[in-house]
Amino acid sequence: MFEDIFRRRKLNVDKLMRYGFESKESHWSYDTTIMNGAFILHVSVSKNGDVGTDLVESETNEPYILYKTNASGTFVGEVRAEIEKILKKIADECFEFSVFKTEQAFRIIDYVQNTYGDELEFLWTKFPDNAIWRRKDNNKWYGAILTVSRNKLGLSSNEVVEIIDLRLEKEQIPKTVDNKRYFPGWHMNKNSWYTIILDNSVSTEEICCRIDESYKLAKK
Repeated sequence: MFEDIFRRRKLNVDKLMRYGFESKESHWSYDTTIMNGAFILHVSVSKNGDVGTDLVESETNEPYILYKTNASGTFVGEVRAEIEKILKKIADECFEFSVFKTEQAFRIIDYVQNTYGDELEFLWTKFPDNAIWRRKDNNKWYGAILTVSRNKLGLSSNEVVEIIDLRLEKEQIPKTVDNKRYFPGWHMNKNSWYTIILDNSVSTEEICCRIDESYKLAKK
C-alpha cells in the first residue's frame, strides 16, 4: 500500500540507525505511536531495503489490519494518513534516491563502468527501472538490468526484484537455465539470453565473468 513512497530509493543503514531503528537478526525495527497514542506502529526494514508495517492497539495489543485492506471511512483514512506521514519522513531521512536498490546491482554497475567505461542507458520513459548496456563499437546490447516481480520468472512470489539479462552461446542456454539461479531471458530472445536475479543467489564475481562473456558475444 505504501510501496511507492520507497520506490527508486536506496537504504542508508547509518542514517537508519541514527533515526532510531534497532538492528534485529534479519531486519531493522522501529516503533512509534500514532493517533494520540491509540496505536503502536511497527516499521521493519529488511536487509534489501523493503519496508513493512504492522499496527497494534496500545491498550489491547491486538493487531489493527483495516488500514491494509480496501476498507473506507474517515477513521481508517486518518490512520493511513498518519502512517504515510511517518513513512515519508523515514524515506526522506533514511533513504537516498536511486533507480536500483540492491548492493549487488551497484557492484555490477561499478564493474561495467570501470572495465568497459559504459554507463547504463535508460531507454524507456514508461519503464524508468529498466536500463541496458551496449558496446561502443557496434551499439549491440550486451546486458540489461530490469525490475520485475518474481512470478514473471515463474516463481511463486510477487516480490519485485532486480535482474540482469546477459547473452550466452545458443548451445549453452539449455545447460545453464535451471529456473532456480538462471532463468530464460526476460523480454529477450530466450535462445541467446538468460536472466539472473540480483539477490546474491549467484555471486557478484561470477556475474562479472558472465558479463565479460556477454560483452564478447555482442561483438559478433
